[in-house]
Amino acid sequence: MARIRSCKPLLNMRWFPLNSQLFSLPGRSGGLLALLFLLVFAPLGARADVACTTQSQMTSTQRDALATAARSMGTDVQHGDVQALRQQTIPPVAQDFSGIASSIQSLQPLIAKAKLTVDDLYLLDASGQPAHAAQTTFTCGLPDSLMSVNFRFHDLPPAHYALAILHATGVAQPQQITLVLQQSALPRWMLAGFFVRPMTMAGHDGLWFWTQARAYAQRKMDWDAWLYYQAARYLLSPVDFLDSPNLEKLNHEASAIRPEGMPGRQLMTLHTGASTYTVTALRPTDALGPLDLSVHYQPGAAQSAALNDPVAARQQVLAAAQALLAAHPELQTAFEGFWMHADQGGSSIYALELPMTQVAPVSASAAAPSKPAVP
Repeated sequence: MARIRSCKPLLNMRWFPLNSQLFSLPGRSGGLLALLFLLVFAPLGARADVACTTQSQMTSTQRDALATAARSMGTDVQHGDVQALRQQTIPPVAQDFSGIASSIQSLQPLIAKAKLTVDDLYLLDASGQPAHAAQTTFTCGLPDSLMSVNFRFHDLPPAHYALAILHATGVAQPQQITLVLQQSALPRWMLAGFFVRPMTMAGHDGLWFWTQARAYAQRKMDWDAWLYYQAARYLLSPVDFLDSPNLEKLNHEASAIRPEGMPGRQLMTLHTGASTYTVTALRPTDALGPLDLSVHYQPGAAQSAALNDPVAARQQVLAAAQALLAAHPELQTAFEGFWMHADQGGSSIYALELPMTQVAPVSASAAAPSKPAVP
């Protein structure tokens, strides 16, 4: 039974926007899907011709109608009823529903026995804005207050929208589901966007990761701190196009300790013996159960060929993991292992989880410190 309650602040995000612009879908399912939403971090003000109504500002009629629609859609997801949800979806999204259907099939077993609650409701009125507006920002609540929330959209067609955040709790892997709704001419609330993120990672919520990140920062363990800040941000923000004073504070703290050489803005190279490994991304993950560090690297031609041999492949990823740990031994404190990914052409061609106990660090002289590489 879903109910409305107060807000509580998703490693795999699934999202399905309102128009047919193509964009890469992050998360477990992958693929290309329509994009409407684009997070813009610049502090831009809300348009005068758009308005946000928070849950407390709604009339009981508005709140009940929106909550009922969100509850119905959430129940369809919980039951795995893809067709029922598709019937409540705007035509442009319903025409290509395969991505949402795949996500529901992955999500449903996780929340089948969960307690489903409708947590936050927002009415987003963009009916008066010009067509083809490049960016639309909704400021919900008092501007600049600690309780304010901003939603930023790209290429939002004029219409009446709403946003509902649902939590599925009481299960091993609690989830948060964000629904973007569009009002039809009937009027009726129809699904226009679908987002999912977990509420915890390896059994810990975003506030725990934030607290631990601060502790690592105080100990000058900046690599651990930065990675934990990223986990906190991911878990505390149900969607990437949401911003708030608390999230800005988290981002500010993280930026202050961002380590030199962290992959993201640039690649990172690791050297061990005659081998060089080009690391493209580091991120926390619990996809295999424990809190691991997901390590993505780009193998060279010879390294790629060696991955066809299981023995040589394991030796290669182990050497890369050893080089990373030797360069940044503090990672052993924060993670239980490395989940190594050799990537080629935008996809992983080999992956292996290595428990930290198997990653015996090589000597500091054998592995040169990481340094930025020219992309």
